[in-house]
Amino acid sequence: MQVWTFVDGKWVEGNPMLMGPMTHASWLASTVFDGARAFEGVTPDLDRHCGRMVRSVGAMGLKTLHSPGELVEIATEGVAKFPKDSALYIRPMYWADGGFVDNDPETTRFCLCIYESPMPDASGFSVCLSPFRRPGAEMAPTSAKAACHYPNSGRALRDARGRGFDNAVMCDPLGNVAELATANIFMVRDGEAHTPVPNGTFLNGITRQRVIDLLTRIGVTVHERTLTYRDLQEADELFSTGNWGKVMPITRIDERDLQPGPVSARARELYWAWSHGEAV
Repeated sequence: MQVWTFVDGKWVEGNPMLMGPMTHASWLASTVFDGARAFEGVTPDLDRHCGRMVRSVGAMGLKTLHSPGELVEIATEGVAKFPKDSALYIRPMYWADGGFVDNDPETTRFCLCIYESPMPDASGFSVCLSPFRRPGAEMAPTSAKAACHYPNSGRALRDARGRGFDNAVMCDPLGNVAELATANIFMVRDGEAHTPVPNGTFLNGITRQRVIDLLTRIGVTVHERTLTYRDLQEADELFSTGNWGKVMPITRIDERDLQPGPVSARARELYWAWSHGEAV
Protein backbone atom coordinates (compact mmCIF):
# COMPACT_ATOMS: atom_id res chain seq x y z
CA MET A 1 0.00 0.00 0.00
CA GLN A 2 1.39 3.37 -1.01
CA VAL A 3 1.23 6.05 1.69
CA TRP A 4 2.28 9.71 1.72
CA THR A 5 2.15 11.86 4.85
CA PHE A 6 2.55 15.63 5.01
CA VAL A 7 4.10 16.60 8.34
CA ASP A 8 6.33 19.46 9.52
CA GLY A 9 6.05 21.14 6.14
CA LYS A 10 7.16 18.26 3.90
CA TRP A 11 5.92 15.03 2.35
CA VAL A 12 7.25 11.78 3.81
CA GLU A 13 6.64 8.40 2.25
CA GLY A 14 5.24 5.72 4.51
CA ASN A 15 4.12 5.81 8.14
CA PRO A 16 6.33 8.26 10.11
CA MET A 17 6.58 7.90 13.87
CA LEU A 18 4.88 10.98 15.34
CA MET A 19 3.88 10.20 18.94
CA GLY A 20 5.68 9.01 22.04
CA PRO A 21 4.53 7.81 25.46
CA MET A 22 4.37 11.40 26.76
CA THR A 23 2.34 12.72 23.81
CA HIS A 24 -1.04 13.90 25.11
CA ALA A 25 -2.91 12.34 22.20
CA SER A 26 -1.37 8.90 22.66
CA TRP A 27 -2.66 8.50 26.20
CA LEU A 28 -5.37 11.13 26.65
CA ALA A 29 -7.04 11.01 23.22
CA SER A 30 -6.84 14.60 21.98
CA THR A 31 -6.93 13.57 18.30
CA VAL A 32 -9.39 14.81 15.70
CA PHE A 33 -9.37 13.86 12.04
CA ASP A 34 -11.44 13.89 8.90
CA GLY A 35 -11.74 11.63 5.92
CA ALA A 36 -12.22 12.50 2.26
CA ARG A 37 -12.00 10.38 -0.86
CA ALA A 38 -10.28 10.50 -4.21
CA PHE A 39 -11.55 8.03 -6.80
CA GLU A 40 -11.92 7.93 -10.58
CA GLY A 41 -10.04 11.22 -10.80
CA VAL A 42 -12.40 13.21 -8.53
CA THR A 43 -12.33 14.42 -4.90
CA PRO A 44 -15.99 15.09 -4.06
CA ASP A 45 -16.69 17.63 -1.30
CA LEU A 46 -13.01 17.87 -0.36
CA ASP A 47 -13.56 21.51 0.61
CA ARG A 48 -16.40 20.60 2.96
CA HIS A 49 -14.38 17.84 4.61
CA CYS A 50 -11.57 20.32 5.19
CA GLY A 51 -14.04 22.82 6.62
CA ARG A 52 -15.34 20.21 9.05
CA MET A 53 -11.76 19.39 10.00
CA VAL A 54 -11.21 22.97 11.13
CA ARG A 55 -14.48 22.92 13.11
CA SER A 56 -13.43 19.69 14.84
CA VAL A 57 -10.15 21.32 15.86
CA GLY A 58 -12.09 24.08 17.60
CA ALA A 59 -14.54 21.68 19.22
CA MET A 60 -11.66 19.72 20.77
CA GLY A 61 -10.03 22.92 22.07
CA LEU A 62 -6.99 22.62 19.83
CA LYS A 63 -5.33 25.49 17.98
CA THR A 64 -6.35 26.22 14.42
CA LEU A 65 -3.23 25.98 12.25
CA HIS A 66 -4.75 26.03 8.74
CA SER A 67 -7.72 27.40 6.87
CA PRO A 68 -9.95 24.95 4.96
CA GLY A 69 -8.49 26.29 1.71
CA GLU A 70 -4.95 25.57 2.86
CA LEU A 71 -5.92 22.01 3.72
CA VAL A 72 -7.46 21.57 0.26
CA GLU A 73 -4.18 22.75 -1.30
CA ILE A 74 -2.11 20.29 0.75
CA ALA A 75 -4.49 17.42 -0.03
CA THR A 76 -4.55 18.20 -3.74
CA GLU A 77 -0.75 18.25 -3.82
CA GLY A 78 -0.67 14.84 -2.13
CA VAL A 79 -3.28 13.26 -4.39
CA ALA A 80 -1.09 14.21 -7.38
CA LYS A 81 1.60 11.83 -6.05
CA PHE A 82 -0.61 8.86 -7.01
CA PRO A 83 -1.84 7.60 -10.40
CA LYS A 84 -4.79 9.68 -11.61
CA ASP A 85 -7.57 7.13 -11.09
CA SER A 86 -6.34 5.79 -7.73
CA ALA A 87 -8.87 5.12 -5.00
CA LEU A 88 -7.47 7.04 -2.03
CA TYR A 89 -8.35 7.95 1.53
CA ILE A 90 -7.41 11.52 2.50
CA ARG A 91 -7.02 11.96 6.27
CA PRO A 92 -5.95 15.23 7.92
CA MET A 93 -5.28 14.93 11.66
CA TYR A 94 -4.64 17.31 14.54
CA TRP A 95 -3.61 16.42 18.06
CA ALA A 96 -2.01 17.88 21.19
CA ASP A 97 1.53 17.05 22.18
CA GLY A 98 1.15 18.36 25.73
CA GLY A 99 -1.26 18.91 28.57
CA PHE A 100 -2.58 16.93 31.50
CA VAL A 101 -6.12 15.60 31.11
CA ASP A 102 -7.09 18.76 29.22
CA ASN A 103 -4.85 19.43 26.23
CA ASP A 104 -2.55 22.40 25.78
CA PRO A 105 -3.69 24.03 22.51
CA GLU A 106 -0.30 25.68 22.05
CA THR A 107 1.18 22.21 21.47
CA THR A 108 -1.20 21.37 18.60
CA ARG A 109 0.40 19.36 15.79
CA PHE A 110 -0.83 18.38 12.33
CA CYS A 111 -0.33 15.84 9.60
CA LEU A 112 -2.22 14.86 6.48
CA CYS A 113 -2.03 11.25 5.39
CA ILE A 114 -3.10 9.94 1.96
CA TYR A 115 -3.11 6.26 1.15
CA GLU A 116 -4.44 3.71 -1.30
CA SER A 117 -7.82 2.42 -0.21
CA PRO A 118 -10.08 0.58 -2.67
CA MET A 119 -13.76 1.52 -2.70
CA PRO A 120 -15.77 -1.21 -0.95
CA ASP A 121 -18.00 -3.63 -2.80
CA ALA A 122 -21.43 -2.05 -3.28
CA SER A 123 -23.48 -5.25 -3.50
CA GLY A 124 -24.91 -4.69 -0.02
CA PHE A 125 -24.33 -5.52 3.63
CA SER A 126 -26.19 -6.71 6.71
CA VAL A 127 -27.05 -4.93 9.97
CA CYS A 128 -28.38 -5.70 13.42
CA LEU A 129 -29.21 -3.65 16.50
CA SER A 130 -26.22 -2.85 18.70
CA PRO A 131 -26.47 -3.02 22.50
CA PHE A 132 -24.12 -0.02 22.58
CA ARG A 133 -25.37 3.54 22.16
CA ARG A 134 -24.01 6.80 20.86
CA PRO A 135 -23.34 9.38 23.59
CA GLY A 136 -25.15 12.67 23.95
CA ALA A 137 -23.46 16.05 23.52
CA GLU A 138 -23.16 16.40 27.30
CA MET A 139 -21.31 13.06 27.46
CA ALA A 140 -18.66 13.39 24.74
CA PRO A 141 -17.35 15.86 22.11
CA THR A 142 -19.97 14.73 19.59
CA SER A 143 -19.63 17.86 17.44
CA ALA A 144 -16.08 16.81 16.51
CA LYS A 145 -14.90 13.93 14.35
CA ALA A 146 -12.79 12.78 17.26
CA ALA A 147 -10.78 9.58 17.58
CA CYS A 148 -12.14 9.03 21.08
CA HIS A 149 -15.57 8.09 19.64
CA TYR A 150 -14.26 5.18 17.65
CA PRO A 151 -13.60 2.57 20.36
CA ASN A 152 -17.35 2.62 21.01
CA SER A 153 -18.04 2.12 17.31
CA GLY A 154 -15.38 -0.58 17.27
CA ARG A 155 -17.02 -2.62 20.00
CA ALA A 156 -20.37 -2.27 18.21
CA LEU A 157 -18.80 -3.67 15.05
CA ARG A 158 -17.08 -6.44 16.97
CA ASP A 159 -20.36 -7.48 18.57
CA ALA A 160 -22.25 -7.36 15.25
CA ARG A 161 -19.66 -9.37 13.38
CA GLY A 162 -19.60 -11.91 16.18
CA ARG A 163 -23.31 -12.42 15.50
CA GLY A 164 -22.83 -12.79 11.75
CA PHE A 165 -23.59 -9.23 10.59
CA ASP A 166 -21.47 -6.66 8.78
CA ASN A 167 -22.46 -3.51 10.68
CA ALA A 168 -24.54 -2.30 13.60
CA VAL A 169 -27.37 0.17 14.08
CA MET A 170 -26.53 2.35 17.07
CA CYS A 171 -29.18 4.25 19.00
CA ASP A 172 -28.93 7.52 20.88
CA PRO A 173 -29.20 7.73 24.69
CA LEU A 174 -33.03 7.76 24.42
CA GLY A 175 -33.14 4.59 22.34
CA ASN A 176 -33.92 6.17 18.97
CA VAL A 177 -31.83 5.36 15.90
CA ALA A 178 -28.71 7.52 15.55
CA GLU A 179 -26.54 5.95 12.83
CA LEU A 180 -24.59 2.86 11.91
CA ALA A 181 -21.28 2.15 13.62
CA THR A 182 -19.46 3.58 10.60
CA ALA A 183 -21.96 5.61 8.54
CA ASN A 184 -25.27 7.44 8.45
CA ILE A 185 -28.43 5.48 7.65
CA PHE A 186 -31.52 6.04 5.49
CA MET A 187 -34.72 4.09 5.13
CA VAL A 188 -37.33 4.25 2.38
CA ARG A 189 -41.06 3.75 2.76
CA ASP A 190 -43.62 4.27 -0.02
CA GLY A 191 -41.03 5.97 -2.20
CA GLU A 192 -40.02 8.57 0.41
CA ALA A 193 -36.69 8.61 2.23
CA HIS A 194 -36.32 9.00 6.00
CA THR A 195 -33.16 9.54 8.04
CA PRO A 196 -32.54 10.34 11.73
CA VAL A 197 -32.66 14.05 12.46
CA PRO A 198 -29.28 15.31 13.73
CA ASN A 199 -29.72 15.65 17.49
CA GLY A 200 -26.16 16.11 18.74
CA THR A 201 -25.41 12.39 19.13
CA PHE A 202 -23.87 11.80 15.70
CA LEU A 203 -22.24 13.79 12.91
CA ASN A 204 -24.47 15.23 10.22
CA GLY A 205 -22.36 13.58 7.56
CA ILE A 206 -21.16 15.45 4.49
CA THR A 207 -22.18 12.63 2.15
CA ARG A 208 -25.50 12.44 4.03
CA GLN A 209 -26.16 16.12 3.37
CA ARG A 210 -25.15 15.76 -0.27
CA VAL A 211 -27.50 12.80 -0.84
CA ILE A 212 -30.42 14.62 0.80
CA ASP A 213 -29.84 17.54 -1.57
CA LEU A 214 -29.52 15.33 -4.65
CA LEU A 215 -32.66 13.31 -3.90
CA THR A 216 -34.63 16.46 -3.15
CA ARG A 217 -33.55 17.97 -6.48
CA ILE A 218 -35.22 15.12 -8.41
CA GLY A 219 -38.40 15.27 -6.36
CA VAL A 220 -37.84 12.53 -3.78
CA THR A 221 -39.21 13.62 -0.41
CA VAL A 222 -36.65 13.26 2.38
CA HIS A 223 -37.78 13.37 6.01
CA GLU A 224 -35.26 14.10 8.78
CA ARG A 225 -37.05 12.78 11.85
CA THR A 226 -36.91 10.55 14.88
CA LEU A 227 -36.73 6.88 13.85
CA THR A 228 -37.07 3.72 15.90
CA TYR A 229 -35.42 0.42 15.16
CA ARG A 230 -38.84 -1.00 14.33
CA ASP A 231 -39.12 1.64 11.60
CA LEU A 232 -35.97 0.21 10.03
CA GLN A 233 -37.23 -3.35 10.38
CA GLU A 234 -40.40 -2.46 8.48
CA ALA A 235 -38.77 -0.32 5.78
CA ASP A 236 -39.03 -0.99 2.04
CA GLU A 237 -35.35 -0.11 1.54
CA LEU A 238 -32.32 0.68 3.68
CA PHE A 239 -29.06 2.29 2.63
CA SER A 240 -26.05 4.01 4.14
CA THR A 241 -24.12 7.16 3.33
CA GLY A 242 -20.57 7.89 4.42
CA ASN A 243 -17.14 8.78 3.18
CA TRP A 244 -15.80 5.22 3.11
CA GLY A 245 -18.26 3.74 0.62
CA LYS A 246 -20.34 6.84 -0.23
CA VAL A 247 -23.80 5.29 -0.91
CA MET A 248 -24.34 1.58 -0.25
CA PRO A 249 -27.45 -0.62 -0.01
CA ILE A 250 -28.29 -2.58 3.11
CA THR A 251 -29.54 -6.01 2.04
CA ARG A 252 -30.32 -7.65 5.39
CA ILE A 253 -31.60 -6.42 8.74
CA ASP A 254 -31.71 -9.10 11.42
CA GLU A 255 -33.07 -12.15 9.57
CA ARG A 256 -34.98 -10.18 6.95
CA ASP A 257 -33.45 -10.02 3.47
CA LEU A 258 -33.88 -6.90 1.35
CA GLN A 259 -33.21 -6.21 -2.31
CA PRO A 260 -31.36 -3.01 -3.25
CA GLY A 261 -34.28 -0.70 -3.98
CA PRO A 262 -34.90 2.01 -6.59
CA VAL A 263 -34.38 4.99 -4.26
CA SER A 264 -31.07 3.75 -2.89
CA ALA A 265 -29.91 2.85 -6.40
CA ARG A 266 -30.92 6.29 -7.64
CA ALA A 267 -29.12 7.97 -4.72
CA ARG A 268 -25.90 6.18 -5.64
CA GLU A 269 -26.29 7.03 -9.34
CA LEU A 270 -26.94 10.68 -8.51
CA TYR A 271 -23.95 10.87 -6.20
CA TRP A 272 -21.60 9.39 -8.79
CA ALA A 273 -22.95 11.67 -11.50
CA TRP A 274 -22.62 14.77 -9.33
CA SER A 275 -19.09 13.75 -8.25
CA HIS A 276 -18.04 13.61 -11.90
CA GLY A 277 -19.47 17.03 -12.68
CA GLU A 278 -22.68 15.94 -14.38
CA ALA A 279 -25.74 18.13 -13.96
CA VAL A 280 -28.45 16.72 -11.70
